[in-house]
Amino acid sequence: MPRYRPHVAARPSWRCRVCGAAWPCSPARLALLGEYRENRVGLLIYLGTLMCEATGDLADLNGQVVPDKLADRFLNWARAR
Repeated sequence: MPRYRPHVAARPSWRCRVCGAAWPCSPARLALLGEYRENRVGLLIYLGTLMCEATGDLADLNGQVVPDKLADRFLNWARAR
């Protein structure tokens, strides 16, 4: 039986260690929504903290970072609808 592997970020690239997509990938987003089901504010604080860390890592790797794209990637999907 296949064992579940959590979709976590590989740093400093911020790509998923399992599927290689930009993290948080779809499976990671679903897991985070489930984990923070009763605490959307806590999820946004957690993701904001990770976005700040990713900004530094990706700037070091790529030389530039587009803040709007990182906000879409890390925060905007998790906001209450």
